[in-house]
This record gives sequence, structure tokens and C-alpha cells, in this order.
Amino acid sequence: MSDPLLSPLKIAASGLQAQSTRMRVVSENIANAQTTGSTPGSDPYQRKTVTFQGEMDRITGADMVRVAGIGTDETPFVLEHDPGNPAANAEGYVKMPNVRMLVEMADMREANRSYEANIQVVKQAREIINMTIDLLRS
Repeated sequence: MSDPLLSPLKIAASGLQAQSTRMRVVSENIANAQTTGSTPGSDPYQRKTVTFQGEMDRITGADMVRVAGIGTDETPFVLEHDPGNPAANAEGYVKMPNVRMLVEMADMREANRSYEANIQVVKQAREIINMTIDLLRS
């Protein structure tokens, strides 16, 4: 049987872990937004994506979240004219990563807000547990 006071903590912890992974991947994407290939015509950095999956915890009977996988975005690369770049092809074009800063910043903001919401769940659950302990003491 699951503990109804500890279940919210476990659920929030799974959300914190999932959003932490998402923030790490978004940070990688932002850091590599200008990373081109090292040889002419080679592919640049390819944007990574995170996929979540719901998962039933057998002990608590609660629906948890977990990272199902980290994949790659198949959006085509953008060609930029930069003949001086070592990765430029014969026509002087360089393949640029398929990372769009606006999308990454929106993903980072959403992950941050989800993380903060899970932190609030942990705080509220702790407060309820402490109130229950105080009630049992008196």
C-alpha cells in the first residue's frame, strides 16, 4: 500500500528529474547553436529533443513522468554563405545547425516553470507532513 503523504513527493521528484534533463538538453542546444561541421560539407550540430512518458509506479500506484528518450530534430539545416569558414562547401555555403533560439528559449522557460511548480508541490507536501506530525504530537 502506498503512503498518501509521500506519494506527492515521489511524483514531484519524477517531474523535477524530467524537467532537469529537459533543461540540460536545451542548454546543450543553445551552447551549440553556431557549431558547424569541421570539414567542407560536413553536418553541423543537430538539435536534440526530449520525449517524456507517463509511467505507473507500482509501489505508490501513482502516475509518474520519466524521460523516454533524447532524440534529434530532423529539421533541415540552414545554408549560410560564408566562404572563409573551414566547413564551407565549394560554393562557399556552410550548413548551420537547426537550432532556433526562440524555440529554445521558449522550451527553457516552460521547463523552468514546470520545475518551479514541482518545487511548490514538494514544499506543500512537506508542510502537510509537518502539520500532521504536529497534530499527532498534541
